Amino acid sequence: MDEFNGLEVWRGSVNTWECDAMGHLNVRFYVARAIEGLVGLAGAIGMEGAFRVGADATLQVREQHIRFLREARPGAAMHMVAGLISLEPSEARVLQLLIHSQTGELAATFQTVIGHVTTREGRAFPWSQRTAALAQGLMMRVPDRAQPRSVSLAPVQCAAGLARADLLNLVRLGAGAFGADECDVFGRIRPELFIGRVSDGVPRLREVIGESGEQPAHIGGAVVEYRLIHLDWPRAGDRFEIRSGLAGLAGSAHRIVHWMLDPISGRAWGSAEAVAVRLDLGARRMVPLDDAARARASAAIIPGLGL
Repeated sequence: MDEFNGLEVWRGSVNTWECDAMGHLNVRFYVARAIEGLVGLAGAIGMEGAFRVGADATLQVREQHIRFLREARPGAAMHMVAGLISLEPSEARVLQLLIHSQTGELAATFQTVIGHVTTREGRAFPWSQRTAALAQGLMMRVPDRAQPRSVSLAPVQCAAGLARADLLNLVRLGAGAFGADECDVFGRIRPELFIGRVSDGVPRLREVIGESGEQPAHIGGAVVEYRLIHLDWPRAGDRFEIRSGLAGLAGSAHRIVHWMLDPISGRAWGSAEAVAVRLDLGARRMVPLDDAARARASAAIIPGLGL
């Protein structure tokens, strides 16, 4: 049934409390599963204790590309396989495939760039010879459906910052502070918190894409692709703002850029690009943009907005 090879690193199901107003698994829990899967992959390359208290070295997420391919709804049985796409002296690109266990269909794919770093300073240093050798045995081919579709994976020089967000009049999608319960064992905010905090601001996305007024009850939204770049790692007590804007259209999808910013220093904690569509919640199908909606969105696009 499952046509995808790789090391199984996670298996479980979707809990009702992990689902959002759209009736499917919230994006933060997709990322949480991917991070949990990294722990299993670390063990397979000889770094079994990489995520334990007292570890000297760990795997730090630098960026992620995610494609959401098939909804995961309450009770769905799922599992994840993983491997490596490429290996650099102190960095690697990891492939993770989240699969519907009963049908073998892909639910989501992740290409995650990880750094081999010290746990205290986050300083990158080379893989051991043993880890590099074990990693070579876990190489995977990227299936077509895990390739980028509407976003680029080309290197970028992130321009995110509070002053520029004000200049571009980006919408304040969310704001708050991180708690101790949101940190990993090394005291850094867990990776799923960036995408999770963006998700919390979804009710204001209509303003971002140029819409106003009430939306029919049967129309919602879904993200189909994401690229997240982590620029720094907040800790408990650090504050944040999410500032967002419409960067363009991709067919009937909106390309939305989110910046997670430190309101004290003005610097960026992270930057992300999301590709989102309107969703018919009854038929569970994408709703194309009509001419009027396309015109409103086109007027809301912020020229030059990017990661």
